Amino acid sequence: MSLFRDDGIVLRTQKLGEADRIITLLTRGHGRVRAVARGVRRTKSKFGARLEPFSHADVQFFSRGNDLIGRSLPLCTQTEIIAPYGNGIVTDYARYTAGTAMLETAERFAENEGEPAVQQYLLLVGALRTLSRGEHEPHLILDAFLLRSLAVNGYAPSFDDCAKCGIHGPNRHFSVAAGGVICGDCRVPGSVVPSSEAIALLSALLTGDWRHADACEARHVREGSGLVSAYLHWHLERGLRSLRYVEK
Repeated sequence: MSLFRDDGIVLRTQKLGEADRIITLLTRGHGRVRAVARGVRRTKSKFGARLEPFSHADVQFFSRGNDLIGRSLPLCTQTEIIAPYGNGIVTDYARYTAGTAMLETAERFAENEGEPAVQQYLLLVGALRTLSRGEHEPHLILDAFLLRSLAVNGYAPSFDDCAKCGIHGPNRHFSVAAGGVICGDCRVPGSVVPSSEAIALLSALLTGDWRHADACEARHVREGSGLVSAYLHWHLERGLRSLRYVEK
């Protein structure tokens, strides 16, 4: 039996019994952790309000074994809020749907419980902070998060050099299967020819050029979002349920 502490983002919650919940978090040091929070569904529980989705919290766990993967889940025994990002997200539909897609993406990229995913964790914390403050349009923050999540997990798309032969760009064709933009000689069936403005926007989101991204026209933003969604679905092999609400 052991105690351990870690800070993490609450990804989702599930009802357990009459008053408990299973809390899924993406933590700094232990990756994805599922734990039981006792009594948090009772109306007088202050503990439960600290373990809602989007919350950034410092949590103490009680584990019956040496690892996080076993028959019995660890227990959440103490929690302190670091940042209540949900306060600035859940009251706005665009922010909420974008934030929900971020949480689902982070969980999908951290599927192995107990395996650290520090870069993914830091990306999620930064994205939720920016989203809760309303510093940029929610769909732009989401697309930037999705592109960077793909990059840190080894699926970085190319937006300049050909993804197949490496010839210097700009290249006009785009293929999700090939890994981004491709030249005319490497063109494959199913590739599309997006506008140069949409490709430049995606490159800006990936590199953090927010001045360029914020100035883009809505039609190029929509086009870029479609490419990001298609690219993400290809590499995850199944779609995100939450993205359908963002698109609406």
